[in-house]
Amino acid sequence: MDKKSKEKDKKQVLLRLSPSLWNELAAWAEDDFRSINGQIEYLLTECVKKRKGTDKDRKGEEDLIE
Repeated sequence: MDKKSKEKDKKQVLLRLSPSLWNELAAWAEDDFRSINGQIEYLLTECVKKRKGTDKDRKGEEDLIE
């Protein structure tokens, strides 16, 4: 599956955040040269990888890493 097809497969999620959390994420995203959406996706991906462990042979890991 090519990258363009993967992008179409992404799910949309409505997320409600407090203004203070939004501001913190916005500042962090700017520090990391990411959009806020990109920062949230990065953080969630890192959390899922941490929860699954560091074993790269686990099924589905390739879907998390782009």
